[in-house]
Amino acid sequence: MTKFPYLRQDFLASIVVFLVAVPLCIGVAVASGVPAELGLITGIVGGLVTGLMRGSSLQVSGPAAGMTVLVFEAVSEFGVAALGVIVLMAGLLQLAMGFLGIGRWFRAISVSVVEGMLCGIGLVIIAGQIYAAAGLKAPETGIGKIVGLPGAFTDALGSTEALISLAIGAGTIAVIVLWKKLPKAVQSVPGALAAVVLATVATLALSLPVATVEVEGLLGVIQPPGTDALGELAGPAIWGTIIAFALIASAESLFSAAAVDRLHDGPRTQYDKEMIAQGAGNTVCGLLGALPMTAVIVRSSANVNAGAKTKASRVLHGVWLLLFAAAMPWALALIPLPALAGILVHAGWKLIPFRQVVALWRAHKGEALILVVTAVSIVAVNMFEGVLIGLALSVVKTAWEASHVKLEVIDKGAGPIQAYLSGNATFLRLPKILDSLEALPQDRPVELDLSGLHHLDHACRTALESWAERHSATGTEPVRLTEPEPEPSAEAEKVTAA
Repeated sequence: MTKFPYLRQDFLASIVVFLVAVPLCIGVAVASGVPAELGLITGIVGGLVTGLMRGSSLQVSGPAAGMTVLVFEAVSEFGVAALGVIVLMAGLLQLAMGFLGIGRWFRAISVSVVEGMLCGIGLVIIAGQIYAAAGLKAPETGIGKIVGLPGAFTDALGSTEALISLAIGAGTIAVIVLWKKLPKAVQSVPGALAAVVLATVATLALSLPVATVEVEGLLGVIQPPGTDALGELAGPAIWGTIIAFALIASAESLFSAAAVDRLHDGPRTQYDKEMIAQGAGNTVCGLLGALPMTAVIVRSSANVNAGAKTKASRVLHGVWLLLFAAAMPWALALIPLPALAGILVHAGWKLIPFRQVVALWRAHKGEALILVVTAVSIVAVNMFEGVLIGLALSVVKTAWEASHVKLEVIDKGAGPIQAYLSGNATFLRLPKILDSLEALPQDRPVELDLSGLHHLDHACRTALESWAERHSATGTEPVRLTEPEPEPSAEAEKVTAA
């Protein structure tokens, strides 16, 4: 046991991740327009291939909802047979990016954007799985899912089967929440596992009319890329899809890695190695003709919350997927879908950073706004574009804060007016600077001291020189400008250091 000190924690966590992965694998595949088994194959590869590799030790990979629309469009345009080629080439591109060291750039992602990403994904998961818990079809968009909830509840109230299904989902959530209040000895069994077992037993014992997991054999759907599919690579059309797959899958995985690092105190993600791990997984998925893979924040957070300590939990989750999907599909068929939906609703709720939003609003309202906008954008558009919007806002905010400039005016009543500029004079603060200078008396000479500036961009320099000309044009003594001190060159710094 000393060789595997966390085997028990990882074993139990792997079961929870497995239970979360099953509905995600099947649901993403169906939404992508391919057989459900292809989603399970991607989940298995995510556990057994990517899970064994170095990168992010607690992050779990598989088919992701964020790629659904892209996959659906690719299958519609090129066919299911070409999916393997697209995923294979995307995986090879990811491997190249990992070896070239591109992954490390994702470490610069703002904490507010990460928290906003978690919040947005949590809201979409909760809204979508409420429909699944009631046995209803969910709208495709995040906004549609949320806006349609009142109507969904109205429909459920008029259906006995929907109410029974909802009751099982709600009961699953209740068991998971209340399980933490039981004695420690009982809590050694994960609450999610206990909830699914209880829901399955209740469904069988009472013969409840509830939908269960449907899985057939895996071997029949494996479709390695054929010569016809490989021939598509000769045309330019498919390469746009391949590049989109590679970039979006990489971004989602590494954004997710940044978020997972916020959830635990263990080893930090090695981004380039994680990129290589994702590329290896997608290469294998492509060879099997399966769905593309990314790291999935819902599985990863469930893994962390279930007490996982090492990558053994995610590898074992892949083993359970393979065992049940290939050898015992009848066992999966016993599990009621609303119970799995309940697990996902609880997982989504845990992703919403309620305390962080309140703390940020008190201390940094700008960061709190970025968090909220990122979350809303993910709900309104999708994860990838929502995160890009959050990053853009974060960059704008940083640029605005970095352009702090102070203008101090000293007027002794006689002689020239002295104006001192200090800080960073950029185009972002130019209107404020000009308003203050233009308010100075036109009939008095002015001395403008710029020596306190750390940075003076071209737009500001040009505007200040134009103002000085206008001020002097009225017959007043020419404005005296004191230039900022030039920044030391690299050679000068070396001499100083020596």
